[in-house]
Amino acid sequence: MRVAIIAPPYPLEEAPAPPLGITYVAAAFESAGAEVRILDYIVGCYTPENLRAQLDRFRPDVVGSTSVTLNFPGAAAIVAEAKRHRPSLITLMGGPHVSFAAAGTLDAYPEIDLIVRGEGEQTIAELMAKGMDPASWEEIRGLTFHRGGSIIETDARPFIEDLDTLPLPARHLLPLSRYQALGYPISIITSRGCPYSCIFCLGRRMVGNKVRQRSAQLVVDEIEQILAYGINRINVADDLFVSHRGKVREVCEEILRRDLRFDWSAFARVNTVDRETLKLMRKAGCDSVSFGVESGNPEMLKRIGKGITLEQVREAVSLCREVGIIAHTSFIAGLPGETSETLRETDEFAASLGSLYGYHYLAPFPGTTIRDEVEKYDLEILTDDWTRYYANSAIVRTSSLSPAEIERFVKAFEAEIERVWESMVRDYREKTIQPEMIPQVEGHFRMKLVYRLLAEDLIEKVGRFGLPENGAGEEALIEGLCLRIEEATGTDRELVGKTLRSFVASGYLKAETIGAMVRWFWTHNNRVDHHPI
Repeated sequence: MRVAIIAPPYPLEEAPAPPLGITYVAAAFESAGAEVRILDYIVGCYTPENLRAQLDRFRPDVVGSTSVTLNFPGAAAIVAEAKRHRPSLITLMGGPHVSFAAAGTLDAYPEIDLIVRGEGEQTIAELMAKGMDPASWEEIRGLTFHRGGSIIETDARPFIEDLDTLPLPARHLLPLSRYQALGYPISIITSRGCPYSCIFCLGRRMVGNKVRQRSAQLVVDEIEQILAYGINRINVADDLFVSHRGKVREVCEEILRRDLRFDWSAFARVNTVDRETLKLMRKAGCDSVSFGVESGNPEMLKRIGKGITLEQVREAVSLCREVGIIAHTSFIAGLPGETSETLRETDEFAASLGSLYGYHYLAPFPGTTIRDEVEKYDLEILTDDWTRYYANSAIVRTSSLSPAEIERFVKAFEAEIERVWESMVRDYREKTIQPEMIPQVEGHFRMKLVYRLLAEDLIEKVGRFGLPENGAGEEALIEGLCLRIEEATGTDRELVGKTLRSFVASGYLKAETIGAMVRWFWTHNNRVDHHPI
């Protein structure tokens, strides 16, 4: 059986890591005997024509996709397009959005045959054991589907008790060289589950309130596998990495025992870290920790079920500074009962910490307490346009604040950052910038170029041309590519040259000559990617 899994488009500006959930799904299908391909439209250009061509080439029996709320409409539309093109396909979706909006998804997109709710690996194993036969779906827990004009929802599937039984994520199916070009870290998990009850978060419902740990040995085996790809930055994406200090210690000590050298980051809560644990994490390569603080108002923290105090925030940030770890703190604007005064308190508190910090707008995702029980709170949800659920614009109001007032607060914060940035760019162009700031500015422009290379498939579009008059040597071929990318993007020639040469030196880009023609292409895990995304 052939299975195509869609990685739906996601804004590159939101810094997407190589998709972890999809690679777990792909591994589950592979483990059950399927031939699997990931069609990655995060770092490749999606068009209906590209999709149809890939489906015709691979001829899958099943097409599936996952999504978060932000990119759900795009993901569902791609699955629907696949079904229209090849009506015999079994189409399915999974992930946090559809797990809590299954019936609405099937009604809105009749081309989707099946919703896999919650953790999907064991559900996939059962589906494959039954040959994906629709007649068997009512026997399998964790599914929602149409049957005879009605929507059938089978019983919920229990959470997977032993995570060590899961195959390692199938990252070999991703176009990793494209992600490496972006420079974003690869994510792993060491556990699933979160015992806390924040009303704006899906974690507890999606992965349960009991923290299930993976063995340190298996976690570090996976880390070694990632490092073998030439990747040297990892993000621990657990809902709560430091939920069990003993397990954190085991993982860190195993990293040190194997003498693995890489940089990594993690998420944590301010009430779960201590000096000893942070020191060990730093010794094992952790250089930054992100804390969700959400508000600088104590009553607000109680209202949203955060379960922390402002003093714990100060202590956690101070401990990170003491051991040499960068602390990031994040805050949410537009929480229930938000007022100008609570925002002012948050702003003053955030600035007093001495940490890197930023703001998001509240996004009441399907399945969250704040959405399911909104009538209990001083909050009005203004839209179900899922494309706006990316936490970068106000989509709620409180009795005291309009969306415009919430946005005005955040934009005032961002304006100061923008002012400093514009000053740096001006100094860079006038060649008066401090030398230590040059990499930051050049890195920004380089990233904008890389976004275009990936989002517009520019290597595929302009990277095929006649051999240069000065021969087929590598430098001549690189110059030919640089000239065409410069013309296509209007980007400074020096920056284009530096960027493309670094990709060639790293093995992300390669060229082949066919007669009098040259073709540049992204490599695929050190193999030629003859099927560009």
